[in-house]
Amino acid sequence: MGLFTDLKDSISRVTDKLFSAQEPKRIGIYGPPNAGKTTLANRIARDWTGDAVGPESHIPHETRRARRKENVEIERDGKTVSIDIVDTPGVTTKVDYEEFLDHDMEKEDAVRRSREATEGVAEAMHWLREDVDGVIYVLDSTTDPFTQVNTMLIGIIESQDLPVLILANKTDLEDSSVQRIRNAFPQHETIPLSALEGENMDEVYAKIAEYFG
Repeated sequence: MGLFTDLKDSISRVTDKLFSAQEPKRIGIYGPPNAGKTTLANRIARDWTGDAVGPESHIPHETRRARRKENVEIERDGKTVSIDIVDTPGVTTKVDYEEFLDHDMEKEDAVRRSREATEGVAEAMHWLREDVDGVIYVLDSTTDPFTQVNTMLIGIIESQDLPVLILANKTDLEDSSVQRIRNAFPQHETIPLSALEGENMDEVYAKIAEYFG
């Protein structure tokens, strides 16, 4: 009788675990071009999986297709949060091939890159409207955050009732201003960090667990 009871309890525990397990939440990393989205995505992925998500570059629109890193488990305060990172192309109202010419590209490559970047913006918007469970919104803290694109995207995120964590990136730079971002979007908490240097990532991970756990 004892053996049967132990076996029944064991099966029950395994069954409960299987049915209570949740699918990883898809967390989209959004923001304007060159805000440091891929640098952040790579920092998170490397810290918790040892792998990168994609190449980083100072050239705008390096990410022109959404990249996904699945089953990233983040542990904080005894709690494990499982997420799929979706590194999305930078969203802008206009992609001009001439901006790539400033980076010593041939015109043909610049035109191709601008076309791909435009398609990437459309893909990023599709992910936002259809396929993400939450958003990490990355802003360059050395630039003015109060732009049409940022206001539009934050508005869409709010209309979708998605949890959003705003990150003020590039705090390692001298002209960084986290308060400027807080003033632009006071309805949301803003967390400072340097994804490049790995500064304040402990707080970032704690907030990811809090917002998306």
